[in-house]
Amino acid sequence: MFIAKTPADLLDLDTILSMSGLDFMLSMQRGEISRPPISGLMNYHLHEVAAGRVTFRGTPAFEHANPMGGVHGGWYGTLLDSCMACAVMTLVPKGSVYTTLEYKVNLTRAIPIGVEILATGISDHAGRSTGVAHGEIRGAADGKLYATGSTTCLIMRPSQE
Repeated sequence: MFIAKTPADLLDLDTILSMSGLDFMLSMQRGEISRPPISGLMNYHLHEVAAGRVTFRGTPAFEHANPMGGVHGGWYGTLLDSCMACAVMTLVPKGSVYTTLEYKVNLTRAIPIGVEILATGISDHAGRSTGVAHGEIRGAADGKLYATGSTTCLIMRPSQE
């Protein structure tokens, strides 16, 4: 898997629209298309993909700490936004794309720096114009629950000229 380092590494909209959301996510998992740049910055990668379900594996580092030395809440939010929205993406038909409209995160305990986690998103609904999903972050080794979340995504069919 490679990470996009320049805009040229990202796919153009026509190419994205030529695939179903599931095909897009599976192509990323196989390394045929680049990971998004944010995944390198936030130290996570795509782990599992299935229709309606996506799991990312990641490990927060010191660079992700807040001023008190704990993992910044934005790290939790980024991982949950990614896994939940990508779960919706797996159900988006060819010719459509999505974007996050809103998401909510509930932190249940602090993730220690250096602890590997799994962030799993599960789509509850993907219709013509909206998708809804929920997710959780758990310790990869012990299954401890660190955070939960929910999201609503907008599903769009951009006009192609």
